[in-house]
Amino acid sequence: METVVLVMMIVVCFNYLLKQTWRKAYFVAVSAVVCALFVGLAWSWAIEQSKKQIADWLADSALMLDLAVLLTLEVALQMTFCVVAAHIHTAGRVKPSVVWLYRLLRWFPGLLIFPVLFSLLVAAIFAMPGTSFPLVAWSLAAIVAVAIPLGRWALKRLLPEKEIRLELLFLTNALIALLGIIATVNGRTAVAGATAVDWPALGSVMSLVAAGGLLGVAVFRIKQKRMNKKLK
Repeated sequence: METVVLVMMIVVCFNYLLKQTWRKAYFVAVSAVVCALFVGLAWSWAIEQSKKQIADWLADSALMLDLAVLLTLEVALQMTFCVVAAHIHTAGRVKPSVVWLYRLLRWFPGLLIFPVLFSLLVAAIFAMPGTSFPLVAWSLAAIVAVAIPLGRWALKRLLPEKEIRLELLFLTNALIALLGIIATVNGRTAVAGATAVDWPALGSVMSLVAAGGLLGVAVFRIKQKRMNKKLK
C-alpha cells in the first residue's frame, strides 16, 4: 500500500512539472513561490504528525475514498485539458467557448501537489531529528522553489514537441487514476472470489461472442459487395 502511494506521489510531481511546460515563465515562478511558501509555513502542522498516524490514515478506507474524489476530479480536469488541446491543434478553427475552456484548464496547476509536498515535508522532518523544524521546512522550500522552474526547463529540453508532452500528460493521468483505484480499494473486494468455473455460462458467453463476430463479418461483406456494385 505504501509503495503504491509513493509511486503515485512521484507521478503527481512529474505531472505537475509537465503541466508547467504550457505556462508562461512568470506564472511558473508564481507557482514555485506559492509551493515554496506552503512548504515553509506548513512545518507547524507537519510536526504534529507521526508515522503511526500516517499509517492509520492510509488504512482508513473512508478517508481514502474521500481522497479518491479529489483525485478523480483532478484527473478528469487534466484529461479534459489534453483532449481540448489536441482538438484545438488539429481542428483548425474552433468555437470561442472551446478556446476559453482551454485557457482555463491550462492555468489550472493541480491540487494534488500540495498533499505530496506536505508528505515530503513530514518525511524530511522525520529524517533529520534534532534539527530546527523551521530550518528544515524553509530549506526544503528553497529546494522546491528552484526545482519547479528547473524541472520545467529540463522537460522542455528533453521533450520539445508539444504533441509528445500532451500524450505523456494524458497517459500519466491515466496511470494516476489506476493507482488511485488500487490505493482506495486498499485490499478490499466487492464480492467474494470464485474458485469453480461455471462452464455453461462461459459457453453461453463464448457462443454470443462467436455469433456476434460472424454477424459482423457477414454485414461487412454485404456492404463491401454493395460498394463494389456502385463503383462498377
